[in-house]
Amino acid sequence: MDTPENSTPCSYENFWQNEAEKLPWFKPWHTVLDWQPPHARWFVGGEINASYACLDIHIHGELKDKTALVWCDETGVERHLTYSDLYKLVNRIADALKQKGVKKGDVVAIFMPLIPEAVAAMLAVARLGAIHCVIFSGFGADALRDRIRDVKATLIITADAGRRRGKCIPLKETLDRALELDSMVKTVVVVKSTGYAVSMHEGRDIYFDDFLAQASSYCAPEAVESHHPLFILHTSGSTGAPKGVVHATGGYLTYVYSTLKEAFGITKDDVYWCTADIGWITGHSYLVYAPLMHGATVMLYEGSHDYPTDVAWWQIIERFKVTIFYTAPTALRLFMKQGVDDIARHNLSSLRVLGSVGEPLNPQVWEWYARVVGGGRDPLRCPIIDTWWQTETGGFMIAPKVLRDHDAVKPGSVMHPLSGIEADIVSSDGLPVEPGSKGFLVIKKPWPGMLVGIWGDNERYKRTYWSRFTGMFDTSDCAIKDRDGCFWILGRSDEVIKISAHRIGTAEIETAVLSQGAVAESAAIGVDDSLRGQTIVLFVVLRAGIAISDSLKKEIIERVHKSLGRFIVITDLFCVDRLPKTRSGKILRRVLRALVQREPLGDLTTLEDGAVIEDICAQYKQFEK
Repeated sequence: MDTPENSTPCSYENFWQNEAEKLPWFKPWHTVLDWQPPHARWFVGGEINASYACLDIHIHGELKDKTALVWCDETGVERHLTYSDLYKLVNRIADALKQKGVKKGDVVAIFMPLIPEAVAAMLAVARLGAIHCVIFSGFGADALRDRIRDVKATLIITADAGRRRGKCIPLKETLDRALELDSMVKTVVVVKSTGYAVSMHEGRDIYFDDFLAQASSYCAPEAVESHHPLFILHTSGSTGAPKGVVHATGGYLTYVYSTLKEAFGITKDDVYWCTADIGWITGHSYLVYAPLMHGATVMLYEGSHDYPTDVAWWQIIERFKVTIFYTAPTALRLFMKQGVDDIARHNLSSLRVLGSVGEPLNPQVWEWYARVVGGGRDPLRCPIIDTWWQTETGGFMIAPKVLRDHDAVKPGSVMHPLSGIEADIVSSDGLPVEPGSKGFLVIKKPWPGMLVGIWGDNERYKRTYWSRFTGMFDTSDCAIKDRDGCFWILGRSDEVIKISAHRIGTAEIETAVLSQGAVAESAAIGVDDSLRGQTIVLFVVLRAGIAISDSLKKEIIERVHKSLGRFIVITDLFCVDRLPKTRSGKILRRVLRALVQREPLGDLTTLEDGAVIEDICAQYKQFEK
């Protein structure tokens, strides 16, 4: 492939140019970075294809017959796909999509369990220069419908069902409910994954095998401009509808390729297991694109960590000799409660890197991870890489470097920004704070993996990420930087709730609650939970003449589960006469959160009526002012 001929850029841009040159480009770029705040265009003029970078580059070399994907599920079934196998499957899907009229710039929705066909579907869409929008398979019909409508997808790839704890999760049924009021979707492709019986809509639905029946074994990859969108992935905000975060092809591929190498030291010899679902950014960046570009063997497991036994994950690591294990603190806390004896009976010596993602990894869990899973080995042999990043950043931003920080890691800290990243902690007025002081985490320079916008809403993009601090990207996270320059992440500064590493906005939850006709107002808050990071407490105001009951509580909670998915954990539901609000009508959720967690209420000067706090405390004696 061609490499770019470019005038010498500044050292910052030169670093990213050198990283981009490691990827296979169809056409060289003429400008490394075009920065027109708040919009960045990386490797301007360059052309590339994500599918080619993950597959074609390998199947013409020594990795052709190397295993690309190892998949297994809770029933013990397993599949092995070489890079050549995956290449052929991707080409056939791409050609079938092409025959359906899918072309460069079109959006294809993917609503699938974690099976090889899901990975292949993503790469096939990218091969055509189309844009994939993967929707988490745990979402309910309402959440699914909102996301399909937002991107205006006319073709959706799904499966009959997924597997979870011995049960079939009916994905096609959920999709059918989501599409009841929509006529825009013209084609639904259904993979027979579990054999679960489904209804097929004549003229719209087609089984996957039939879809591929006339497909060619080769479909030429479409060269796309570096700035061309690769995917849309929805993430929740504190207000309004979910945001369709857009990532561009060239910069994103460069960034995830570079950061996985720098943080984890991945090589083609690794058996790499990221336990995330493809419905989240972690699955996109570090389950699909980055490890495949590096030619590693990627492990996929469809199922729960504790089914059919509570040692399922450790059996997988031992059986397939996993070398890099990347998971969430929530899972580690679950294992900590189970004890260590069962884990100790498994040979985990193949592991050479342990990773963490999704929320802060507190020191106690860090120590347990190192001692029990890492076997207490020298940090040089099995380091823990705790990563901080977001859907919006595309990839790791702050993390220990496997080859640099192994002997200096502070448990609980994500350490230092990776190369090419300038992060800082600032006060509310945008000025740097003193070392050790709490502040807002910001990014001061653009980076190749950054989102290029919010789908269909440029003003929201500017308002959400660039309005609070002039010239700096607002992460909406709070953090501390110590005197050694190490970063300690404290959590969200907005009203997004994070449950077991899944982010969900208060607006989506409250909308689901209000769909129960008895509810007049609602407020959802996230409260700290030692197992899941956060769980949800609901406050509801019922319509006049309606009394709360156990059956009504159950019905409200079921509404949330049906709309958004059963990963939503609601630990309490309180019925109150009114909610604390500002004079402008904004619900002060932080006050409710402080009441539940028995913390200081903070500044109440904007509260419309201070008596509301007294009323809530009088109703529920466990709340302390």
